[in-house]
Amino acid sequence: MLRVLIVDDEPLARRAIRRLLAPHAGVQIAGEAEGIADALDLIARTRPDAVFLDIELGGADGFDLLAGLETPPKIVFVTAYAEYAVEAFKVEAVDYLLKPVAPERLAEALARIERLQAAAPARDAAGLIELRTPNRTVLAAPGDIVALRADGDFTRILLADQPALMIWRTLGHFETVLPCPPFLRLGRSLMINRARLRRIDSRTRDDVRLTFSGLTEPVPVGRTAALRLREALGQMRTPSAPSDEIERT
Repeated sequence: MLRVLIVDDEPLARRAIRRLLAPHAGVQIAGEAEGIADALDLIARTRPDAVFLDIELGGADGFDLLAGLETPPKIVFVTAYAEYAVEAFKVEAVDYLLKPVAPERLAEALARIERLQAAAPARDAAGLIELRTPNRTVLAAPGDIVALRADGDFTRILLADQPALMIWRTLGHFETVLPCPPFLRLGRSLMINRARLRRIDSRTRDDVRLTFSGLTEPVPVGRTAALRLREALGQMRTPSAPSDEIERT
């Protein structure tokens, strides 16, 4: 069952989406909201698979909602304005529907969500994560994943002592699957396995290289990611984990 929320400040618009969703037996409407505060509360309480989201929400916009979510569900924008499409896909929206929404376009959006769910990494009984590419499937222990980097609609997964994999999933989806700790998201495009981090080389403020066990080449990061990493390392230190555990230069 696909659980969805409808977020729109116009009651007639919400009713129209409900009517379009009604023929789809595999879809359950988990709730409706007319503003950002209500939507954030509903998402936290119901944890939907997807949100049908208007862009203009009575003085705010749908992008403000996404900014308030660390790991948003799949987003389908529903709007009367075509000019936000590029920005919508930059935040990894599943689809962009123009009002009035045609039934076949809504069906396409639902099909996209279902395909993304089917491609999601799954854990087996041994705790291995299934990583599927068009040509092969790799079962990897979370500890064998060194880092993950967003690459358009794909995620490049760096595995210890193995070739990298390109998986048709966004980085946000892997964030919901991998344990935290040891995995840390350092920004929109990078997540790392803290347990495999061995060295931080600061060449300049904007050029920092991270060395990991299992990778022959260091991973470059920018200033913001480096600051987030140092903050996280500082929060993780305990009396049994001395501050000089990782070499920094």
